[in-house]
Amino acid sequence: LPQRLATLATTAWEEARQSRQQLQAQRQEVARLQEQLSRARQDGERWASALQRAQREALEREAMRGAEQARQQELIRDMKGRLLELLREKDALWQKTEGIDTPMPSPASHDAGLCARCRKDFRLLSRRYNCRLCQGKVCHACSVDTGKQGRCCLLCYQQRHPQAT
Repeated sequence: LPQRLATLATTAWEEARQSRQQLQAQRQEVARLQEQLSRARQDGERWASALQRAQREALEREAMRGAEQARQQELIRDMKGRLLELLREKDALWQKTEGIDTPMPSPASHDAGLCARCRKDFRLLSRRYNCRLCQGKVCHACSVDTGKQGRCCLLCYQQRHPQAT
């Protein structure tokens, strides 16, 4: 019986030693896993911080683009307004200089695509008007609006209304 007890004690001691070794290995594994978890959390925090920074930068860039687009649209509006002013000024200057040494328009111009006075092509921005007096086709710059009676060319208007020159 003492030998059996010694064998059982040795076996129990060996099992306890193996259990301690397994416990030690499991503790080491838990420590290693906790360290990996800690590194993963730190990496997650760094990635979240980088993502927030990238989102902030993207929002700032979008705001800058929006402001730049608004400035460009305002510039385009201003340029369109200035273009219209320049066109009006050009027409006014053209009308002022038109009466100086200009020949009488031919009553029936063979070229219906050109102004009878300045020979300018009729296009989208240059309308064609029939002079109510000589029936010539003239552009906006070469005509005068006489109200309800319609438009007439500058030469006919100046001949009918010499006080206007």
